[in-house]
Amino acid sequence: MATPSAVGAACLVLARAAAGLGLGPGRGGDRARPRRFQRVVRRRCVAELSREGPAPTPRPLPPALLAPPLVPAFLAPPSEPEGEPASTPPPLPDAGLGDLGLQPEGIAEGSIDETVVVASEQDSEIVVGKEQARAKVTQSIVFVTGEASPYAKSGGLGDVCGSLPVALAARGHRVMVVMPRYLNGTSDKNYANAFYTEKHIRIPCFGGEHEVTFFHEYRDSVDWVFVDHPSYHRPGNLYGDKFGAFGDNQFRYTLLCYAACEAPLVLELGGYIYGQNCMFVVNDWHASLVPVLLAAKYRPYGVYKDSRSILVIHNLAHQGVEPASTYPDLGLPPEWYGALEWVFPEWARRHALDKGEAVNFLKGAVVTADRIVTVSKGYSWEVTTAEGGQGLNELLSSRKSVLNGIVNGIDINDWNPATDKCIPCHYSVDDLSGKAKCKSALQKELGLPIRPEVPLIGFIGRLDYQKGIDLIQLIIPHLMRDDVQFVMLGSGDPELEDWMRSTESDFKDKFRGWVGFSVPVSHRITAGCDILLMPSRFEPCGLNQLYAMQYGTVPVVHATGGLRDTVENFNPFGENGEQGTGWAFAPLTTENMFVDIANCNFDIQGAQIFLGRAHEEGHVKRLHVGPCR
Repeated sequence: MATPSAVGAACLVLARAAAGLGLGPGRGGDRARPRRFQRVVRRRCVAELSREGPAPTPRPLPPALLAPPLVPAFLAPPSEPEGEPASTPPPLPDAGLGDLGLQPEGIAEGSIDETVVVASEQDSEIVVGKEQARAKVTQSIVFVTGEASPYAKSGGLGDVCGSLPVALAARGHRVMVVMPRYLNGTSDKNYANAFYTEKHIRIPCFGGEHEVTFFHEYRDSVDWVFVDHPSYHRPGNLYGDKFGAFGDNQFRYTLLCYAACEAPLVLELGGYIYGQNCMFVVNDWHASLVPVLLAAKYRPYGVYKDSRSILVIHNLAHQGVEPASTYPDLGLPPEWYGALEWVFPEWARRHALDKGEAVNFLKGAVVTADRIVTVSKGYSWEVTTAEGGQGLNELLSSRKSVLNGIVNGIDINDWNPATDKCIPCHYSVDDLSGKAKCKSALQKELGLPIRPEVPLIGFIGRLDYQKGIDLIQLIIPHLMRDDVQFVMLGSGDPELEDWMRSTESDFKDKFRGWVGFSVPVSHRITAGCDILLMPSRFEPCGLNQLYAMQYGTVPVVHATGGLRDTVENFNPFGENGEQGTGWAFAPLTTENMFVDIANCNFDIQGAQIFLGRAHEEGHVKRLHVGPCR
């Protein structure tokens, strides 16, 4: 029996939303439409398809995909009299909450049978069914993202966009992921299996026509489509280099959005185009121009009129804001300026003559998307408050009827201590001896004294203000007076990177700072540490605390956003004995953080930690924190 991938329960809402949109093959999908009609659609597209070069050889489809889908009678379109042209179905009304068939909160009853991951109101739980559930109605789903693991990743966005499409494909949907083809000298090998499709389009924006090409890889039943352009070929990380963010990021992701709108119409993947009846899942500001393009440049010409879009907000702090003078470069009609219009408050303006006028990509998606999803239930509330809304709180509050929060999940094929290839020893809830060996191996790798009885505290994440690194700086001198060890993995602010290096030289036997990011090292830190510290000021969801609980490492977190949703405070006197998954403190102060670390040290000193997420006959086993006697 194949082990299903565990990913965020967002797949449940996306699949349910798709069913409510009427995008199934029974509604006259483009596969059944005449080639003449497809040519008309292509002529209406904004970007012009260049047909130079032969078409790629179609990939043979498995028999299950070649067979015509079974459609209930009430979903089948009415038959047309012979000799008369097929009628075009009328456009669906603007989808509100009821139109999508979704409940206001949580997941519809009966939609979680034998699913891999379930997000409840209390926490995120992993449930392994005997076999992967299949969707009753399959859809064409197009993910648009700035990153997706394993090709390009800078954080949780890459993890989710690398796992969720695979889970949806396993449920029977046809799934495409569209992202840039980053070539920076180190990530080039990640695209080795992607072939050139010989399709290229010209995109009218930024004062001219810019040609982009498409590369394609078929992996894990998902079509991974990479948009290629010289602006994606440069040293540095995905969005910038040591000098800061790239100055042309608006241009780079405008190209991505245009290309994502064209890909379902022009790419014959597996012998078929995806066609117009798609559901676009746009992730963060990099893809936020897609809903605006659908509304402003496609639907007025009868293209994509039955498609729908879902905006997934992974981090509201990044919105893609640029000067208002750049709006004409986007190639949008002048009357659509209001959708992206943004005015900074007076205190945020640079000088007295600054009017604060700008364009905001994420705001455009909030206005035009059919549904909005945040990556945790708590964060869906926080974005509607003045403190957490980042200036969009009033707009998001006005769209509460289509706003949901769903906790992310994890891929247990990559994050499983029983099979993880990145850790030196495997272990499980039935045999924890491997965790102690992982701790000793980590101490040896980092050059720390090998002391099993000393609590080992870890931090993994970006070095910036959001992650609360300044609070860690304040408590380190006091924490180093105790008999503990501390290891940090991350990169970001150059001053914080220098602080990590200097602190390591001051506390050679207790502190290690790994500047940069390494996936294998993050796995070894998660497995080897006793405590994982996450003092984030705000955290839309957070994945590291979920990884920690999977590996039996106790999370100590600030009770905000997804951290509050997923980490249950340890209670030694619960109704059923010891209960809880870690420690969550609030408000965010050094005193509260220090107290929780001290409490955690008391419970785990000289002990291993019981593994928190065991898979036994498809049920969740709670994490019990305490010494192993």
